[in-house]
Amino acid sequence: MQTDEIPAPEFPGRTPIPSGRIREVVSRVLEATPVVDIHTHLFPPAFRELALSGIDELLTYHYLEAELFRSSPVAPDEYWALERSRQADLIWRTLFVENTPLSEAARGVVAVLTALGLDPSVSDLESPRAFFREQDPERHLDRVFELAGVQRLVMTNDPLDDVEHEYWQAHGNPDPRFEAALRIDRVLNEWGGHHAVLASRGYAVDSSGDGRSSAELRRFLTEWVERIEPLYLAVSLPDTWEYPGSDLRSRLLEEAVLPACREAGIPLALMIGVRRQVNPALRLAGDASGRADLTALANLCARFPDNRFLVTVLSRENQHELCVYARKFGNLMPFGCWWFLNNPSIVQEITRERVELLGTSFIPQHSDARVLEQLIYKWRNTRRTLAPVLAQAYRLLAEDGGRVTREGIERDVARLVRGNFREFSSNLNGDP
Repeated sequence: MQTDEIPAPEFPGRTPIPSGRIREVVSRVLEATPVVDIHTHLFPPAFRELALSGIDELLTYHYLEAELFRSSPVAPDEYWALERSRQADLIWRTLFVENTPLSEAARGVVAVLTALGLDPSVSDLESPRAFFREQDPERHLDRVFELAGVQRLVMTNDPLDDVEHEYWQAHGNPDPRFEAALRIDRVLNEWGGHHAVLASRGYAVDSSGDGRSSAELRRFLTEWVERIEPLYLAVSLPDTWEYPGSDLRSRLLEEAVLPACREAGIPLALMIGVRRQVNPALRLAGDASGRADLTALANLCARFPDNRFLVTVLSRENQHELCVYARKFGNLMPFGCWWFLNNPSIVQEITRERVELLGTSFIPQHSDARVLEQLIYKWRNTRRTLAPVLAQAYRLLAEDGGRVTREGIERDVARLVRGNFREFSSNLNGDP
């Protein structure tokens, strides 16, 4: 990450920036401003096998696995039977040696290797594997954060996962740069398959979700909020989600989840539009997206004005509707362009629409990174994608008679990449 400040003599303080220099200034401010990554699947090294890092993990990312099955005759069952290193070898040979790595995910691996001083054109993985084996985990983590320009990030934490539960019980989180988010998919979307875990840990719940189940789920959430201090609770929802509803999910949401959020003073993050396992043979790579009816979201915001909702939607077709509802409900904060939307052409379109409708009152992006080094290319791409969108908005403002200054750009960028989240979550310590 470039940290050079814009030379003060050029455009000091509130001096208007010439129209022809706006893009340059915006790019340099974006480069110099550290971000808070509000949604990842990363863990600090102390979480051991959960803290994914290295070339084999980068290459077996589910985005690249889906590409492999399009570019290779290998069947999914054959691929899953291979050891991780052989899976990575296959993906490297197929997507990077025999084909040009033009996709966003493949190009990202090239960007990571280059940023770390490695040759992205090697024919095999011997040298990158040797490099990652030699790294001290803590020093490597510091370097990745610096290269990515990340100040801190938010994990995805599921205490119903046995491995993660054990780490929280035994050690907690030793790195304050890794903030927690309490994920509740298993209890809201898959109660039938996971209520038994709650019961085994001393919570009086039953398979139907009746009786004391709501109260006990709320007790579970409250206890884990106190233990891991999450910045928000989070759940992914299908494109078929409806609210209000007569289903168990709606009842648990009303009676347990939203009260727990209000009590803790933290938002609920809703990630809407996932279609799970449209091709089960591809496992995690087999999920897809669908257009949702966001009337459910409007109903939720209107019925619970004392709750705050961080919201991202997976369908491109839902983006405008989300912006319109954000103009109507102050307790709704749009964030990010995730998964199938995280491509520069689509990110620019969505971000431009948000600027035009919401000004700077949204959170433009998160990395959704699952492997540590992905932070490097995902935030590099975000800065590169945001720059022309913001520059165009400032140029239009200048053409209409507004004053565009370095001070104003620095303020706006800081709000977008960390300040808005800090204020909306109201639980993020540190400088804005």
